[in-house]
Amino acid sequence: MIVEHIMSKDVITLSPEDSIRSAIHLMREKNIRHLPLLNADKEMVGLVTDRDIKSATPVFSESEKMNEQLEMPLSTIMTTDIITGHPLDFVEEVAVIFYHHKIGCLPILKSGKLVGIITGTDLLHTLVELTGANKPGSHIEVKVENRPGVLHEVTRIFQDFQVNVHSVLVSPDLDDERYKILVFRVATINPLLLIAKLRKEGLQVMWPNMPGMET
Repeated sequence: MIVEHIMSKDVITLSPEDSIRSAIHLMREKNIRHLPLLNADKEMVGLVTDRDIKSATPVFSESEKMNEQLEMPLSTIMTTDIITGHPLDFVEEVAVIFYHHKIGCLPILKSGKLVGIITGTDLLHTLVELTGANKPGSHIEVKVENRPGVLHEVTRIFQDFQVNVHSVLVSPDLDDERYKILVFRVATINPLLLIAKLRKEGLQVMWPNMPGMET
């Protein structure tokens, strides 16, 4: 999946000349936490977050000082060293950027122009969609040998039972690199017969592992 498929395209922006007060009002009105700042040529020149605003507007005992602070331009608090993405970037690569740089949003540029934005919430929503966690079903984990063709062998059993697979994730076995864990989200509420078949085929089902079940 590419960024263009999940990014918000109707991006709310301000300019560096707008005041901190205007940014606060806009963020509250639109329920957002990130504001890209564009110059007169519609080029992105800065970014302001709700955290930037909180840091720049401590609580003053004198209201006059507070009002003076709120009327300062966003250029005085904006971040200019901004990490950006492209609409054709892969979502999983963008997730790595969020993780390594600990950012809350990623403006998306095309030909130097702002065309979208992705937030951590967007990534979380996409993960839920990709894993099928929002669909009725069951979670099954199977430990298999780390070799070519093993995924097909397991999914063949699902096919025999006419059980649809919402998603499959692959993770290494941290205890033995000769094995890996296949994590399935399958479209059945009662997977007991399927699990029994998996075990009958000599596969090690790690989850569910309920009392009375063979491991």
